[in-house]
Amino acid sequence: MSAGRNAVITGSTSGIGRGIALKLASEGARVMINGFGEDAEIADLLTELEKLSGKKPIYSPADMSDPAQIETMMRLAENELGGVDIMMNNAGIQYVSPIEDFPTDKWNQVIAINLSSAFHTTKAVVAGMKSRGWGRIINLASAHSIVASPYKSAYVAAKHGIVGLTKTAALEVAEFGVTVNAVSPGYVLTPLVEAQIPATSKARGISEGAVIQTVMLANQPTRKFVDIDDVAATVAFLCSDAAKGITGSNMTIDGGWTAQ
Repeated sequence: MSAGRNAVITGSTSGIGRGIALKLASEGARVMINGFGEDAEIADLLTELEKLSGKKPIYSPADMSDPAQIETMMRLAENELGGVDIMMNNAGIQYVSPIEDFPTDKWNQVIAINLSSAFHTTKAVVAGMKSRGWGRIINLASAHSIVASPYKSAYVAAKHGIVGLTKTAALEVAEFGVTVNAVSPGYVLTPLVEAQIPATSKARGISEGAVIQTVMLANQPTRKFVDIDDVAATVAFLCSDAAKGITGSNMTIDGGWTAQ
C-alpha cells in the first residue's frame, strides 16, 4: 500500500497518469500531478485527489521536454513533500509518420518527453531514496518496448530505451531498498491513443474504424482495449511491500499482444 508515501506522477492530468494518481491517492499517498489542461479540470482533479487521500496534492505544469523545468519541478516536490518516495514516469507523446518524412523536431520531442524526462526525474530522486532505504521508480513503457509497429520510429525507440534505463537504474540501487520497474500496456483508449487514430489512418490509407480493428486491437488477442484501472492497479502493486523483490522487470498488460 502507498499510505504515508509521497508520489510524483508525470503526465497525470489525463489518461493513464490520471488513473494512477487517483489510485495512489485512494491508497493514502500524497501526490504531485503534472501536465497540461484546462485550469478548471485540473482544479477539479486536485480536489478529488485531496478527498481520496486526505492530503493536499501539488500541481506542476512543467514541460517534460525541458530539463530546466523538470529540475524546478523536482526541487518543488522535494521541498513541499519532504522527499519523493514514488516516482512514476508516465509522460508521453506520439507522432506517426514514415521515417523518410519524420520531422527532426518531432523525433527530438518524442525522445525528450518519453525517454529523457525519465532520466532527469530518476537522477533527481535516487539519492534521497537511497538515503531513506526505500523507493519505487516506475516507468511507463509500452508493448512497443518489446515489439515494433511501422511509422512510430521515435516512440518505439524511446520505449525500448526506457526499458534499458529501467534495468540499469535497478541494478544501481538494488542494495538500497529501491526498486525500478517498467509497466508496458497494450493499447489503452486514452487521449494519446485517440489522437493516433486519424494519423495512422492517413499514414496507412485506411479508415479510422479499420485502424481500431485491424491495426490496434488486431494485435491484442483479447480484442479489447486495456483498462486504465488495470494499469493503475499494477503500478499500485509495484509500490507495495509485496513487490519489494521485483526490480528491473518489464511487466506487460497488453491483452496477450507480446505473447505472440
